[in-house]
Amino acid sequence: MLTRGKITGFLALSAVLLAGCTGSELAPRKTSTKPAERPQSVVQAAMPAPAGVPPSQASLDLSDYYSRVQRNLLSRGLLRTDGGGPDTAFTDTMLIRNFQKIALEDEYERGNGLKPSSGAASAIKKWTKPVRMNVEFGPRVPVDQRDWDRRQVAAYAARLGRISGHPVSMASTGANFHVLFMSEDDKDLIAPRIQALVPDVNPTALRIFDNLPRAIHCVVVAFSDTVGGYDYGTAIAVIRSEHPELLRRSCIHEEIAQGFGLTNDDPRARPSIFNDDDEFALLTRHDEMLLKILYDPRLTPGMTAEQALPIVRERATELAGDPGPI
Repeated sequence: MLTRGKITGFLALSAVLLAGCTGSELAPRKTSTKPAERPQSVVQAAMPAPAGVPPSQASLDLSDYYSRVQRNLLSRGLLRTDGGGPDTAFTDTMLIRNFQKIALEDEYERGNGLKPSSGAASAIKKWTKPVRMNVEFGPRVPVDQRDWDRRQVAAYAARLGRISGHPVSMASTGANFHVLFMSEDDKDLIAPRIQALVPDVNPTALRIFDNLPRAIHCVVVAFSDTVGGYDYGTAIAVIRSEHPELLRRSCIHEEIAQGFGLTNDDPRARPSIFNDDDEFALLTRHDEMLLKILYDPRLTPGMTAEQALPIVRERATELAGDPGPI
């Protein structure tokens, strides 16, 4: 991945150089909590930004820091947006290996927050129900960047639907994949909003948001509809609004893709955003192939590597051998 932050699936998280995107598998839920009424703080989070309230110094400092991070990476030839080229050729064998590392292993232990996993094999994690996305903003997120963020998420959602063949749409009601843009001044609203969206969320999943370090640029948490299951039912991505546009867009690309089931990172994956070297900012051709393989209807949630790999090998050979557009 980049150095952003991801927490998809069962609650796994990753952070590195930019240290920003974090992901896990399926975040743990409790089992007997009834949905609660929306707390007032959550209602306020959906309201327009307070008129005439400038950002705090902490928020301004974060904006300056992330701008410097982006400039530094770009000056080193990183954060590429070309999707890969002749210098990043890969074979079907490499694609199979990368799928196994990224989709069939976990970066963090299921249900243990930021505790690194032992590297043991996991299972296929994906959506089987249609994905319905929406975008929300904390009240202190600058109004002048909200339309840009909405357009980026909507365009990416449409792209993911085309790539995966899975139903993906934007929704004003009944959403199950929530993308929250929050500023440093909105941080106290994050955990209440997640709890409003997933009332039976395990407290372990929420503690991560109590004090996110600036090294965590963005996170995604995905939940199964069934206890101990591998089928996604709800996902929530949180992206810092202080990022300059390219870093915000890179967070959109990585967090949402992780929330589709590509939950791990691997240093050998190239060209890929599922890598800690920050070379690529946006979803690459290689990553599109990973999604195409994952959403092959023959691969079902909970499949082990042993069960899945014959199908993965077949699809990887087909995709890596096809020089045409995906």
